[in-house]
Amino acid sequence: MNQSVFVTVLLVGSLGIGYTMWYFAPHIVHEGGPLVSVAFALSIMLVSYIVERIITLRRARGTASIQSFFRKIVQMMQSGDLDGVLAACDKQQGSLANVIRSGVDRYSQVIKDPSMGGEKRLAETQRAIEEANALEIPLLERNLIALSTIASIATMIGLLGTTIGMIRAFAATGSSQGGVIDANALAQGISEALINTAGGLFNAIIGIVGYNFFVNKVDAFNYTIDEATYEVLQLIKSKESA
Repeated sequence: MNQSVFVTVLLVGSLGIGYTMWYFAPHIVHEGGPLVSVAFALSIMLVSYIVERIITLRRARGTASIQSFFRKIVQMMQSGDLDGVLAACDKQQGSLANVIRSGVDRYSQVIKDPSMGGEKRLAETQRAIEEANALEIPLLERNLIALSTIASIATMIGLLGTTIGMIRAFAATGSSQGGVIDANALAQGISEALINTAGGLFNAIIGIVGYNFFVNKVDAFNYTIDEATYEVLQLIKSKESA
């Protein structure tokens, strides 16, 4: 699905489901006011983005263990089996396999050109790897900013609900007649404030934890790709200098 379509459907669907959840929620939650439906919507969006990131990162690793896959690649590169490397990358799939395949495929093409020297072939291979890596990184980092943004918005929404609830509570205190405070209005205002605070903090915590978790995962995966492609380039360099 196109990213913009995914975001639009998720936003509209989350708001609709969030409002429905708030409308049919228990009385104590319903007292939090319409902003609670926004908190529900943000929770749904957080879960959706987290699930999407988990699926994407699992696909990025490929069908088999990265360590066993790369060991096969190294063995094939050392034996000069470039076709085997390409076939192994097609079977493995994932971001690392795509990057390695781009480099090896480019090398298998330029090696047939007798007019190109070893340094130029190595430079062409490195350029192909860098271009492939530049295409894969945005896919790995996609929607991470959404988690961070939702965490920030959730805090603001919770604070807004808290402020509205406290305004109502103080309004109930200020409108008392004969020194008698409307206890129901006061309790409703305080309840609205606390429910929105809790919802905002819950979403903010989930969003921040999810963002930091996936950022660390992506950084580690990018490091693995850099390390693997460097090793491939060193194998090609040793092959050229042999």
